[in-house]
Amino acid sequence: MEKTSSLGLARTKSDQLLEKVAAAFKSPMSSTEANGVVGESGSTTLSRKSSKQTLTAPSPGRGSGSGGGRNTHIRKSRSAQLKLDLDDLGSGAALSRASSASLGLSFSFTGFTLPPDEIGDFKPFSDEDIPAEDAEAGTCKTRFQTEPTMPIHLKFKDVTYKVIIKGLRTNVEKEILYGITGQVNPGEVLALMGPSGSGKTTLLNLLGGRLIRSTAGGSITYNDQSYNKFLKSRIGFVMQEDVLFPHLTVKETLRYAALLRLPNTLTKEQKEKRAIDVIYELGLERCQDTMIGGSFVRGVSGGERRRVSIGNEIIINPSLLFLDEPTSGLDSTTALRIVQILHEIAEAGKTVVTTIHQPSSRLFHKFDKLILLGKGSLIYYGKAAEAMNYFASIGCSPLIAMNPAEFLLDLANGNLSDVSVPSELEDKVQMENSEADSRQDRPSPTLVQEYLVEAYETRVAEKEKRKMLTPLTLDEEMKSKVSSSRRQWGASWWEQYSILFRRGIKERRHEYFSWLRITQVLATAIILGLLWWQSESRSPKGLQDQAGLLFFIAVFWGFFPVFTAIFTFPQERAMLSKERAADMYRLSAYFLARTTSDLPLDLLLPILFLLVVYFMAGLRLSAAPFFLTMVTIFLSIVAAQGLGLAIGATLMDVKKATTLASVTVMTFMLAGGFFVQKVPVFVAWIRYLSFNYHTYKLLLKVQYNNIIPAVNGMKMDNGVVEVTALIAMVFGYRLLAYISLRRMRLHSGS
Repeated sequence: MEKTSSLGLARTKSDQLLEKVAAAFKSPMSSTEANGVVGESGSTTLSRKSSKQTLTAPSPGRGSGSGGGRNTHIRKSRSAQLKLDLDDLGSGAALSRASSASLGLSFSFTGFTLPPDEIGDFKPFSDEDIPAEDAEAGTCKTRFQTEPTMPIHLKFKDVTYKVIIKGLRTNVEKEILYGITGQVNPGEVLALMGPSGSGKTTLLNLLGGRLIRSTAGGSITYNDQSYNKFLKSRIGFVMQEDVLFPHLTVKETLRYAALLRLPNTLTKEQKEKRAIDVIYELGLERCQDTMIGGSFVRGVSGGERRRVSIGNEIIINPSLLFLDEPTSGLDSTTALRIVQILHEIAEAGKTVVTTIHQPSSRLFHKFDKLILLGKGSLIYYGKAAEAMNYFASIGCSPLIAMNPAEFLLDLANGNLSDVSVPSELEDKVQMENSEADSRQDRPSPTLVQEYLVEAYETRVAEKEKRKMLTPLTLDEEMKSKVSSSRRQWGASWWEQYSILFRRGIKERRHEYFSWLRITQVLATAIILGLLWWQSESRSPKGLQDQAGLLFFIAVFWGFFPVFTAIFTFPQERAMLSKERAADMYRLSAYFLARTTSDLPLDLLLPILFLLVVYFMAGLRLSAAPFFLTMVTIFLSIVAAQGLGLAIGATLMDVKKATTLASVTVMTFMLAGGFFVQKVPVFVAWIRYLSFNYHTYKLLLKVQYNNIIPAVNGMKMDNGVVEVTALIAMVFGYRLLAYISLRRMRLHSGS
C-alpha cells in the first residue's frame, strides 16, 4: 500500500485522484490493516471497530495455525459508493463527497460501473448493517430475534364501556368510551393518545381482555374471532406500574418467567437460554445480577426496570403486545430507546398497541398508527404521519412551531391557544354571543370537543368502518388456532409448584432474616430469660410463674405469625392478578407454594428463640420435653399463619385485615385459659377455636405431666385432642384462604 504522502486529499488535481482510485482497485488491504492498524506514515485505515460497528463477520480460524501455514484473511476496504465519471476527472470536479465520519474515505463520482464480480465486495453501508445501540448502557447488541410467531390482526368496532357507580340510594352509570373503532395489523405500532381521563387505559384493557365485558359494547376480534382463554398465552401485557419482586435479580426475574411461561415442549436449558437472549436483546447484561429494587431496596434504574417488565412479556414471543404508558417517568433518551424496542418487536411480525401520554416529537413520528381520544370519544384514527394534514383540512393548524403531540393533546382538551380557529366554530361562537348577550373570543372546550368528534364522524368514520368489513385473507387453520378454548400451560402442576416454591424462598429470605426481625426475636427471648431466670416448679408459686411464661410463649408465637401472614395476599395482589391474567400458573400451585415456602423461614427463628428461653428459664432439662415443646410451637405457628392468610385473602385490604386480626387475636388470648378458667357457657365455644388455648394446654402437659395431675384445672393427658385441633386449624384456615382467593375475581380472564 502506498504511503499517505502519495494519497493526500488534493481535490484540485485530477492525476492524484486517478492515483487514489487506481490504488483502491489494485491494492487489497490485509486483515491486519482492516482492523485499524496505522500505516507507515500514521494514516488511519478503514476500520469501524472503534465505533463498535463491524464491517464483516470475523473469519473462521483467525489466529490459528503456525508459521507460513497461517491463514491470512483479506478484507477489501474499497469505499462502498465509488462512482467515477472519467469525463469529469480532467476538470477536477469529480470529487463530490469526502467524509471521514465512519473512519474511512467516502467518494462519490458518476458514470463508473463496477465489474460484476466486484459488486458483492462493494455492498453499501446502511442502517440495517449497524447494530442497535443501547442508549442507556452504551453497549452494542444484536437486534431482536425475528422468531416466527402467529400473526394476529386486531379489529375493534364501536367499542363502548361504562361503569356502574353505586350510591346510597341509586346506582349511576357513567360512560367511559363512546364507540371507538380501529384496527392494527402485524408489524404495526398503534399509539393511543389523549389527555388524562380520556379512556386510554380502559380501551387498552378491553383490547387485552383485562376488563369484565358485561358492561362493554361493540365487537373486538382477533383474526376475526372473539376473545378466549387460548389468547392468554399469545398476549403480552405490560402494565403502567412495574409489578416485580424487589429482591430478585434481573436474571432471576426473567428466568422464572421463562420457566413458567414458555411452552412445555422446550427443555429447561432452552428456556433459560431464552431468558439470557432477552437480557442481551434489551441491553440488560450489565445489570443482570442486580436486584430489581423497590421503595426501600436499592436496585436498577427506572429505564432498566421498565425494560425488565417488557422482557417479562416478550419472552413468550407474543403475537400481541399491549403496553400502558411505557415511557412515563423516563428521560427522553431512555423513552426513545423503549419505543425503538417496540419497533423492533413489531418488525418481527407482532402487533403492538401502546398508550402514550405526552411523547416528544421524535417519539411521535415513530408510531405507525394513532388513535386520539378526547373524553372517551374518537377524535382521530389513522396514520400518525397524516394526523397534522387531517386537522389542517378541518381548519385546525398550529400558528407557531410546536410538537405535534402537544398540538393534538391541546385539541383533545379543547384548547385552541396558538391554533387557528375553524370558521364553523367562529360562527357558532358569534351565535352564542348574540344569544347570551356576552362577549367570548374563543370557543369553549366543550364546543371544540363536539366539533372535532362531528368532523371525524362525517369525514373519516364511515370510510374506516367499510375497510374493516373486508375479511382477512387467513387460512382456516390460523383462525381455528385463535378460536381454541383450551388453555396452554408452560409447565406441569408439579413444575409450577417447585418453581414458585424456589422463587418464594429467594424473594422472602431477605425479609425474614432482616436484622430488625432477628433483633426483635432475640431481644424478646433474652428479656423473658432474665425475668424467669432459672425458675423452679416445685412450689405452687414457682409453678404459677412458669405457667405464665408458657402462656406468653403461646401468645407470642400466635400473635407474631398472624400479623406477618395477613400482608401476604394483599401485598401480592397486583402480582397475582398480573401473572394469573397471563396464565403463568394454576392458582392451586401458587397457593400451596406460597404457603409452604414460608414454613422453612418461619421455623428458624422459633428455634433460636427457644434455645435462649428454654435454658435460661430452667424448664425441664430433658430431650423429650424440649423437642415436644418445639413441635408444639411449630404447630401453633402454622395454625396462626393459616388464620392470617385466611383474613388477608378474605378482605384483601391491609387496614381492614389488621383491625380484624387484632380483635380476633385478643379474643383468642383472653379465652386461652390463663386469665379465665371458668368461661360462661354461651361464649365457651370461643376457646375451642383459639390456637392459644390448645397451645397453652399442650405446653403445660409437656412440662408437668410427671409432676402433678392437674395445673390450673387442666387434666394431664396425652394431648391428642389439642394436637388434633391444631392440625384441623392448620388445614381449615388454609382451605378458607384458598376458597376466598378462588372466589375473588382478580381479573376477568383468570
